[in-house]
Amino acid sequence: MSRTPKKQDSTPSNRSNSEFASQKYDFKSALHVLDGVDRPKAASVVKKRERRRRPQLSKRDYVEGILSGNLTGLSRAITLIESNARKHQELAQQVLSDILPKTGNTIRLGVSGVPGAGKSTLIEALGLHLIRKGLKVAVLAVDPSSTVTKGSILGDKTRMEQLSREPNAFIRPSATGGTLGGVARKTRETMLLFEAAGYDVIIVETVGVGQSEITVRSMVDFFLLVLISGAGDELQGIKKGVIEIADAILINKADGDNLVAARLARAEYENALHYLAPATKGWKTHAHLASALEQTGIDDLWKVVLKYKEVTGKSGEFERRRQQQIKAWLHHLLEERILHMFYEDPHVIQILPKIEEDVMSGKTPSTSAAWSVLDAYLSSKS
Repeated sequence: MSRTPKKQDSTPSNRSNSEFASQKYDFKSALHVLDGVDRPKAASVVKKRERRRRPQLSKRDYVEGILSGNLTGLSRAITLIESNARKHQELAQQVLSDILPKTGNTIRLGVSGVPGAGKSTLIEALGLHLIRKGLKVAVLAVDPSSTVTKGSILGDKTRMEQLSREPNAFIRPSATGGTLGGVARKTRETMLLFEAAGYDVIIVETVGVGQSEITVRSMVDFFLLVLISGAGDELQGIKKGVIEIADAILINKADGDNLVAARLARAEYENALHYLAPATKGWKTHAHLASALEQTGIDDLWKVVLKYKEVTGKSGEFERRRQQQIKAWLHHLLEERILHMFYEDPHVIQILPKIEEDVMSGKTPSTSAAWSVLDAYLSSKS
């Protein structure tokens, strides 16, 4: 019969526990042996990270990178513009001030429409057409975004794969961040960067919901509404107000078996446009046909844009609209800044919750409550 070997005590019997504790043994665990590589010291890890960290750019570096049209420099400048850090915002405004004289020579197009109308496919087809004409194209595409994560769901570069490979095209995806406007807050400043970098056409695509169309209309020269045939207005989510701000209506997917229906839809919209005031003074909005898939109607669309610029340029409407847009943007920034100062005021933070409770419980009317908060804010500043 085999005998089970007796397990040896790891503590020698002829030594005390204190002596054993003070004795050093060169034991290595199996994991340590298999690892085979010593862990680097923390200091060396920090040094490696520092070596990988990008150097901080100066205002001059940003400006030179933008004006030279360098893609890396332009990308970093856009990242600077989009940053919410105070020091980045201050530097971004300095950069914008320096490049401002180089802006204004670009045609700004806004493209909106219903989901499924093929906006991205149309934009890619138009972008490729313009590049073949020797123009540089920038696309600020706004994806559907999660209201929880504030992140982009779809990637614009995956939807415009061919255009994204063109050296004279720049696609900048941006999330809506769950906001109703559907356009990134820094889109206007980003457009200035592209203009200073020498891009000829800037296209802004919207998510096509809520107030996003109005937001884009306020920052572009020409607004295009993309629709499809075979669905009524109630199904497409199109309201009269959206049609009224369009400089052109495009019935997309006018090909194959859908061509007849597309022609009928164009006739219906042409008839409706007779009863609407023009979106731009001195310009008559018309409905057009195109097929982004078959590349038909794209050149005609671009001719419409050029004709629009010619007509509004001669009348002075083109420049007048841009000036009004800049003025409106100034007031928007002032309102935003004033609201931020108001809600960040310590006195307002202290009294507002109680006043909100009084309003919700019906003790105080909203109007008088608002005045009381404002009076308290002004009193704290006097």
